Amino acid sequence: MEQTQKMTRLEKRWVLYDVGNSAFTLLISTILPIYFNGLAGAAGLTDAEYLAFWGYAASFVTVVVAVLGPTLGAVADLPGMKKKLFALCVAVGIAGCAVMGLVQSWVWFLGCFIIAKIGYSTSLVFYDSMLTDVTVPERMDKVSSVGYAFGYAGSCIPFVASLAIVLVGYQALGISLNAAMLLAFLLNAAWWLCCTLPLLGSYRQRYSVRGGGHLVRGAFRRLGETLREIRGNKQVFWFLIAFFLYIDGVYTIIDMATAYGQALGLDSTGLLLALLVTQIVAFPFALLFGWLARRVDTALLVSVGILAYVGIAAYAIFLRTQGQFWVLAVCVGMFQGGIQSLSRSYFGKIIPPERSGEYYGLLDICGKGASFVGTFLVSALTQLSGSTSTGVMVIAPLILLGFFAFRRAVREGRKNEY
Repeated sequence: MEQTQKMTRLEKRWVLYDVGNSAFTLLISTILPIYFNGLAGAAGLTDAEYLAFWGYAASFVTVVVAVLGPTLGAVADLPGMKKKLFALCVAVGIAGCAVMGLVQSWVWFLGCFIIAKIGYSTSLVFYDSMLTDVTVPERMDKVSSVGYAFGYAGSCIPFVASLAIVLVGYQALGISLNAAMLLAFLLNAAWWLCCTLPLLGSYRQRYSVRGGGHLVRGAFRRLGETLREIRGNKQVFWFLIAFFLYIDGVYTIIDMATAYGQALGLDSTGLLLALLVTQIVAFPFALLFGWLARRVDTALLVSVGILAYVGIAAYAIFLRTQGQFWVLAVCVGMFQGGIQSLSRSYFGKIIPPERSGEYYGLLDICGKGASFVGTFLVSALTQLSGSTSTGVMVIAPLILLGFFAFRRAVREGRKNEY
């Protein structure tokens, strides 16, 4: 199938889920930290405590998903299981998103956030592994990039509507700010659901492994076999190490950018608008990376993205003003989609498609483990030092180590070609 061929109906519906779940991603990286800041401030928490507890909650989610991802991924590789598990996790995420607007205690709010984020994050394990079913290796870079691109663009629609309701619309509607927040959460939950249903109606699992025996025990057995296999596949082994290190910066910046800006005392409205610019900038640049991947080695493009994130993480250390935050937002938008989409498709091309659930589950361990390490270190160092700048200093060195590990994976892949 040629790269230039128009996208199939199934590819488009797979992309549409990126549009739906990205709305939740934007919500939890923008409005949620600000709303939680208000709840925490009303309860007497300091700015440092607010940032720390938000980081600890995000870290807890990553640990849970890192444990669940590979096991559920192995189960998902059984015939007909991937869509069932995907639907279950999406339902948990959407329900958690809808309920968040009902609670007023910062503790209960964090609990609902954790449930919603676990559902969202585990759904991505199955969604990413569907890439091997919905397209062919030659088109993975394009389809993955289009998914991220339209995810960024499409998520702006419910985000702008939510901003309109929360910032000014609730007064015109004659409702309280809390009621406006509930409407915003319900709007994003409905958007997520509507963008999911077409994929659930069309997706069919093409690749699977043979079942038999106890479901969970069999999943652990296959997972153990895969782990032993990876030790002998140096390209996959080094890529997983690299991904763990460099995606740390991507996920930590996504998870904590607004919280970091709030802790620095920057204007909430300005932060939200800056991150909206991130989504707008990310749309054409994600498409650009997908276009370049048809003409330039994918590994080179991923390498460029990693090095760009080293610079972004270093820049964040010296961030002090609203204008500097806008510069950070634009730079993140330029490289965020490219590094995520091409990492997803690069991995899909070097693994066995019939065991994509297991492998993407392991990739998710690396991603969530990195996010745990990043958010936990930022939170802990911030709390210990009382300085937000000290907290973010740890990110850039980890990403740089990821660059060197990724280049090792590329060299191992080239050895296998000869």
